[in-house]
Amino acid sequence: MAGTISRLPDVGWMLRPLTRIPGVRHAVVVSEDGLRMGHGSAEGLTGEVSELGVAEAESLAAACAALTVTSQSTVSLLFGEEAGVRQLMIESDGGFVLFTSAGQGASLGVATGTEADVGLVAQQMQVLVARIGAHLSSRPREQTSAP
Repeated sequence: MAGTISRLPDVGWMLRPLTRIPGVRHAVVVSEDGLRMGHGSAEGLTGEVSELGVAEAESLAAACAALTVTSQSTVSLLFGEEAGVRQLMIESDGGFVLFTSAGQGASLGVATGTEADVGLVAQQMQVLVARIGAHLSSRPREQTSAP
C-alpha cells in the first residue's frame, strides 16, 4: 500500500506582524512532526543569523517538535495526561525563544534579541494564533492506495 505526501502550504507571510515587533528576529511555524510550514525574519538584521534560511528554519522546526514532545511528557508526568503545554520559553545570553501551540498539530516559534519585550511578544503570538489559527493547523496526513 503506497501513500502520497502532500506539500504543506507555506504560511510564512502570516508571520510578518510578529517579525515587525521591535526585538523579534525570526519566526517559524511547524507541524507537530517537525516539518517547517513557514518562516520569516525581521528586516535589516545583523549578527550570527541575519536571515533565517530554509535550512536553519527546518532545523529549528525539528528542535521545536522535540522540545514540544519533551515538555508535554514532563507536564503529563507532573500534572496528569490531560494537562497541556501552553507555552515554552528558553532564555539565553543572546535572547529568547518562545514556542506556543498554533492550532491542531502546529506550533509557532519566535526568536528575539535580549532587548525585546518578551511579554508583548508572547501576547502578540497569542493574538496571531487566535486570528489565523485555522490556517496554522496541520491536518493529519491520510494514506491513500496506489492506483
